[in-house]
Amino acid sequence: MSEEFKIEIISPDKSVYSGQTNNAVLPCFEGQVTILKDHIPLITFLRPGLIEIGNNEKYYVEDGTVEFSENNLLILSSTVQSLQNIKTENINNMLKNAEKDLSDNQLTDKQKYILDYKIEVLKQINQ
Repeated sequence: MSEEFKIEIISPDKSVYSGQTNNAVLPCFEGQVTILKDHIPLITFLRPGLIEIGNNEKYYVEDGTVEFSENNLLILSSTVQSLQNIKTENINNMLKNAEKDLSDNQLTDKQKYILDYKIEVLKQINQ
């Protein structure tokens, strides 16, 4: 019996990924969430981080929603990008902008929390 489940990543203008996988790791506000076949139903939100699909696919995401039900994982995000398609120059620019934004004294704690995660992930990708 197969241990795979269906996964789709969709942005407003296109389908980013569609396929089958044995596992997916998602950056959620509750922490890193690993989804395996027959996981309990789940609806949650994404924070900045990496979506890992199986052993090969990785996507950078800043926000979005996740729904897992009946072995179907649906990820909706307007900021999802394959790591293979992100250039180092773009990562450096996003990192500089996030660090600049973080220095704003008018930010809420939630905005600071999200920017901290974004900076941490961008530095990790840039290594």
